Amino acid sequence: MTTTTSTSTSVISSDGTLIACSTTGTGPAVVIVDGALCHRAFGPGSAIADQLAAHHTVHTYDRRGRAGSGDTQPFAVEREIEDLAAVIAAAGGSAHVVALSSGAALALRAATQGVGIARLAVYEPPFSTDDLQSERFDAYRGDLTAALADGRRGDAAVRFMTFAGMPPEVADGMRNAPVWPLFEAVAPTLAHDAEALGTGARVPAEALARITAPVLVVDGGASPELLRAAARAVEAAVPGARRTTLEGQTHEVAAEVLAPALLAFFA
Repeated sequence: MTTTTSTSTSVISSDGTLIACSTTGTGPAVVIVDGALCHRAFGPGSAIADQLAAHHTVHTYDRRGRAGSGDTQPFAVEREIEDLAAVIAAAGGSAHVVALSSGAALALRAATQGVGIARLAVYEPPFSTDDLQSERFDAYRGDLTAALADGRRGDAAVRFMTFAGMPPEVADGMRNAPVWPLFEAVAPTLAHDAEALGTGARVPAEALARITAPVLVVDGGASPELLRAAARAVEAAVPGARRTTLEGQTHEVAAEVLAPALLAFFA
């Protein structure tokens, strides 16, 4: 598909942090929330925006600490919720939201506070559904915190990749890839994603029960069972939520496969 014309803008979050945004398309507003390491110029957001732009005005943004956005300290998940609220406010005060992976965990937490989310579609929020997964996540989070505290951004990025399932030798070999500086640049924001997932990355069922907006949970038929189990758990926790499975898709979902499900839900 030919990439549509995009306009770059920015919004100012509640704490004064500049959040860089792009807008494309025409129609009811949609905001896309990226997962770990991704931003407007790197990741699936722009391809999804292209797929939706014929029917929606699509707003993508660099999450706090990524690419063109600031990262005022100290960090708290509440600041990222305020960032999303600021983008939605600039989009007209109400918007459909598409959120991917750890960005889905953030968007679900935001939806418990309203913030103008009309409808929320989440793709494979990587919550834990058993004790072993929770223990693995907490070990990862500890290693991540130590690496970032020592200024070892590359080690932090590699640790994330191995936690996500990449073989250690492959993850370490990524240091020689041309794209590696992009990973190191945003590695500190891995801590933001870990914070959004919370201790043990457990599904925050009590909080999700407060969501009143319609929610669509999407998973990939070829994704690992642990991600599909998390999708089922989120569906069960959110009142009235429904789930759809995209056959043949993995955690790296194809925009052209995801888009029809989004368009049907937002319609």
